[in-house]
Amino acid sequence: MTATVATAITIAIVALILGYIIAKVLEKNKASSTLKNVSKQASTILKEAKIDAEGIKKDKIFQAKEKFIELKSEHEKVIFSREKKINESEKRVRDKESRVSQELDKNKKLNKSIEDKEKDFNYRLEYIDKKKIEVEKLHKNQVLQLETISGLSAIDAKKELVETLKEEAKSDAMSYIQSTLEEAKLTAQQEAKKIVLNTIQRIGVEQTIDNCISVFNLENDDVKGRIIGREGRNIRAIESTTGVEIIVDDTPEAIILSCFDPVRREIARLSLHKLVTDGRIHPARIEEVVAKTTKEINQEIIEVGKRTVIDLGIHGLHPELIKTVGRMKYRSSYGQNLLQHSREVANLCSLMAAELGLNPKIAKRAGLLHDIGKVPDTDAELPHAILGMQWAEKYGEKPDVCNAIGAHHDEIEMKSLYAPIIQVCDAISGARPGARRQVIDSYIQRLKELEDVAFGFSGVQKAYAIQAGRELRVIVESEKVDDAKAAELSFSITQKIQNDMTYPGQVRVTVIRETRVVNIAK
Repeated sequence: MTATVATAITIAIVALILGYIIAKVLEKNKASSTLKNVSKQASTILKEAKIDAEGIKKDKIFQAKEKFIELKSEHEKVIFSREKKINESEKRVRDKESRVSQELDKNKKLNKSIEDKEKDFNYRLEYIDKKKIEVEKLHKNQVLQLETISGLSAIDAKKELVETLKEEAKSDAMSYIQSTLEEAKLTAQQEAKKIVLNTIQRIGVEQTIDNCISVFNLENDDVKGRIIGREGRNIRAIESTTGVEIIVDDTPEAIILSCFDPVRREIARLSLHKLVTDGRIHPARIEEVVAKTTKEINQEIIEVGKRTVIDLGIHGLHPELIKTVGRMKYRSSYGQNLLQHSREVANLCSLMAAELGLNPKIAKRAGLLHDIGKVPDTDAELPHAILGMQWAEKYGEKPDVCNAIGAHHDEIEMKSLYAPIIQVCDAISGARPGARRQVIDSYIQRLKELEDVAFGFSGVQKAYAIQAGRELRVIVESEKVDDAKAAELSFSITQKIQNDMTYPGQVRVTVIRETRVVNIAK
């Protein structure tokens, strides 16, 4: 039993040992086969890696070659452009050198020509000097011969001749002057005084000094509030459409209209009268009434011209000249109303021409038209007398009338007796005490120049100088001028006023831009 167990144990141990040995052998065989497989896979991977590496290497080499070719072409372009510029520079230099050489050649030729001319000129001078010396010698010989023949020297003979001529001229001049003075003393002074005094005595007109304000009377002070409007919109609309400054102060039942242009002031006055009478005062109504009043004033100007020529008995005057005569009602000359002044000059000229035996109708016609050159709205560079003469020629006036208009301030030569008559009567009308005031005319001219500065910029629709020239209000077209350009325009106008004009105090420039959209329902 014990031997059997021992044998079984031995067999088991031997079996284990054999199993272990067999397992090791099998494991070793498996490991060797695995190593073979791994080595095969590794070699395969290496081959594939080498193949991929070769492909990548070829791609990179190809890309590098393309990049190199690209850089090379760019470099060649740069080099080509530089060479082109260098060639152009060289060409310009060569051209300049050729021009300079041509100029040098010309200068050499010119210098040579100048030298030749100088030599010729010097030769001629020498020849002239020689001839002068010969002439002087001949003159001296002749003088010596004359002195020998007459027995007097040249100086004594000259003195004797001059004295003789002096005595004869003095005697003739004294006799002529004496007779002329006696005749003039007897007739000229008396006749001149008679003509001037008779003319002045037979004509007398009321003189008025034009000013720059008008007073608009109100029924009560409640109307002032409606004229001003909510937040001042009505008064701003009136000022922007008429260009007249509206002054509303503590003056009872009155407001003041201030403007240097009488036509604007009259339009504003009539428009306010219609608005107050109607009772509807708002911006749209204001614009409508002002436009209508402007047309009425233009018609009134024509009617005034017609009445004036009818009152003076002047016939056949061109319609444009009649309209110009009507505009005189709203113009002033040194504070004197231009229409009243022209009417007075016309009557004076008629009477003075009658005293002198001339045609009084021609004189009256020239007297009425002598200042039409002051009427145009746009400032002209010509003097008003020359401008008026050109207008008269344009509209078919006679040469005597045209010459009298153009010569009444001595700008042209007087060709008829009507011209001095116009000049004298113009002086008589303007020289009366209180008839004229020069300050107002220069003030109006300054305000017109202030408005003209604004009209010199594009996009400006209207421009008004208000507050005695202390403010320039500019209304622009919203389609052409935006907000940024409006600010720039205000600055530009301010700079131009500072540089081009002389004025006291300060001038505020206000640029107004309004966008308005209108549609009509049908």
